[in-house]
Amino acid sequence: MQGSERSVVTIGVYDGVHRGHQRVVGRAVAVARERGLRSVAVTFVPHPDEVVRPGTHPDRLTSPRRRAELLAGLGVDEIDVVEFTLGLSRQSAEEFTQDVLAERLRAAAVVVGEDFVFGQDAKGDVETLRALGEQHGFTVEAVPRIDGVSSTAIRERIAEGDVAGAMDLLGRPHRVEGVVVRGYQRGRQLGFPTANVETPQYTAIPADGVYAGWLECVPVANLPAVYEGERWPAAISVGTNPTFEGVPRTVEAYALDRDDLELYGVHVAVEFAARLRGNTRFDSIEALIAQIHADVDATRRLTG
Repeated sequence: MQGSERSVVTIGVYDGVHRGHQRVVGRAVAVARERGLRSVAVTFVPHPDEVVRPGTHPDRLTSPRRRAELLAGLGVDEIDVVEFTLGLSRQSAEEFTQDVLAERLRAAAVVVGEDFVFGQDAKGDVETLRALGEQHGFTVEAVPRIDGVSSTAIRERIAEGDVAGAMDLLGRPHRVEGVVVRGYQRGRQLGFPTANVETPQYTAIPADGVYAGWLECVPVANLPAVYEGERWPAAISVGTNPTFEGVPRTVEAYALDRDDLELYGVHVAVEFAARLRGNTRFDSIEALIAQIHADVDATRRLTG
């Protein structure tokens, strides 16, 4: 924030920026526009659970870069990424309000979800925030949640392979991002060259299986920028490929009808629309190829 400019603030981890988050952020943006103020989304990295309870980091639905991109897409003027540290976790609700909301962001209004908690041991809630807002000169609005929509529920569906259910809660397909690395090139040998995507730690990866979806090149600083803006229907394999023993778990995407793509070292996004089947061990390469053809046909129908 610059100088004495006041703002409308919304606060949350916002992992996934799902339909419930979109409702809260959308309301904050609307209030800011009504009052002629800037809207600011405060979010945290790393996930607070990893700091408070090391080793319990939930699977991540969106990278910090993607989260910021989605929040900006909702009309937020400024995204304030706060490093979540052990010291911050021990800060009282009063201290957080004073330091961040009142002094740094000069909040005129704060919009949060109705189940919002903050401060040491999550002792502060919406009523705490309202009382503090009266002291510091800002209003507080709590937005009702959407039944059944939460980051936890989305992670559960993804872990089960229910990417269609996850898409319903997110309001868009679940996306996995990473850099394309060299694999065993078995897909190329079979006539279906795949992009082998190396995903960051804690990424929420769907259950092993074959999926229909899309492959897209995503420009990222310091990495090659090719096929920028292009997005292809893709048959996606997640798992160890049981027909070939000893292969580690991978995410591989075959862009339909494209055997000319050069994607090594490129940052890509893989989006999941529907689960086609579980992983199967085939008795012959011919049987595997026949099944891949069927998977490609199914993908074409679902993404066309």
